[in-house]
Amino acid sequence: MPSYLPILLTFLAAAFMVGAALGLSALISPRTRMTEEKQMPFECGNRPFEEPGKRFPVHFYTVAILFIVFDIEVVFLYPWAAAFGELGKYGFFAAMFFVAVLFFGLVYEWARGGLEWH
Repeated sequence: MPSYLPILLTFLAAAFMVGAALGLSALISPRTRMTEEKQMPFECGNRPFEEPGKRFPVHFYTVAILFIVFDIEVVFLYPWAAAFGELGKYGFFAAMFFVAVLFFGLVYEWARGGLEWH
């Protein structure tokens, strides 16, 4: 139990700081009445002409996830390129397998039409 004491004290200190910040904010914040005009969405001084919260098509998220996957690929290839000389043939073939898997995934998604923007 004594080895967990610093963790418990850290959690207690964090909880105290959060409580103190919320309490202080509630005490010194200005009290204003909310009117109908204040609750209107503000867009450059104009009244909104359509309701916010349009739905995005699922295709948008698919393209976003693909972008993240291939962006992460580049992040993993930087350390490999930095240590290329030390890794030898095993490191080279491991990285080529990694790139091949992602390449075939890209070809599959392209053939399926996942990269077409409608």
